[in-house]
Formats: sequence, C-alpha cells, structure tokens
Amino acid sequence: MRKEGSMDTDKIRITDAPLNGVKIICPYYMEDNRGYFLKDMEQSILKAHGLEADIRETFESGSRKGVIRGLHFQTFEPQVKIVRAVYGSIRDVVLDLRKNSADFGKHMGIELNDRNHLTLYIPAGFAHGFKVLSDYAVVAYKCIGAYRKDKDSGIIWNDPDLAIDWGEGEAILADRDRRLMKFREFCSIYGGL
Repeated sequence: MRKEGSMDTDKIRITDAPLNGVKIICPYYMEDNRGYFLKDMEQSILKAHGLEADIRETFESGSRKGVIRGLHFQTFEPQVKIVRAVYGSIRDVVLDLRKNSADFGKHMGIELNDRNHLTLYIPAGFAHGFKVLSDYAVVAYKCIGAYRKDKDSGIIWNDPDLAIDWGEGEAILADRDRRLMKFREFCSIYGGL
C-alpha cells in the first residue's frame, strides 16, 4: 500500500504470462483514509514494453456466480483485449489461436479479482473467456482494434480436447456460447489466426 501523496505512476509493472505475448499488468495502486486510487494502463508504459496501446473501445459486463463468457475471438482483424475484474473474482482463460505460434492450441488461466487488481493484456490472435467465481463480478475490457460483429466467433468452453479447468460449480452460458465450435473445427476451417 502506498501512502497518500505518493503518485509513482511509473510503478505499473508488466510481466510475462505463461503464453508468449500475454502480459500480466500489476497496476499502480494506493490506498489511504479516503479509499483507493488505481491506474492499470498508461499508453507510454505499454508502448515502452512494445505493446499496442491505441484503445478503440471500452466496456464492462456484470455477471453472477457460475457465468462463463467465451471463449470469444474475431476471425478477421482480431482485437487486443486488456481485461480486469473491477468487482468480484473471475477465472480468466486465454487460448492461443495464432497458427505460427509455438503456443498454438495452448491455454492458460489466471484469477483476476478486486483484491489482486491484476490486469491481463491479451494480444490479437487469442480466444478469451472467463468464469465468475464470486457471487457477482464486474469485468472491464479495453479493446484495441475495431469490433467486427460479422467476424465474431468462439471456441466452446468445455471442449474435451482442450480440457480447460474453469473451477468448480455450475456453468451458466448464453445460448450462443453453448453452440460455439470445437477447437478441431476451428483448425479445419481457419487453421489459425
């Protein structure tokens, strides 16, 4: 915890995640008798780490425990996503769909919550999804690149070939997410992003 008046915003730390290109951002965070201040993104810091930082849109979702959103991606001009759990706790999962990547077909999961304040930087070419672990969670997204509804797609959350660990408990999905393709189908249609 930083003391009041300490504004070392250059203390945003960016580290490598297990999948090549994915980054974990540990934001600047300070707390005092008024509450807290958090800064999870600064364009110059992202650029200094060689990361894209031209945000095109931001949005957030609120979901109850057990909700799974994803695994979503765009088949054309995929977006970069910067994701953080503003309230509550989620298991965030990313799947590498880049056909020339050494990590193609591999996935990772990380807990993002309102206590660890971690932010995940997900490069273009990954499928992304999360499961709500707490009673309720609010997830904020910053996206680089335009959203293309006609190119929006996804991989089904429970594909046995991927064996993703989403954590215990029920899984609540939108009808759309229940009909997403399996990874093998993605490979046969697209071969990768």
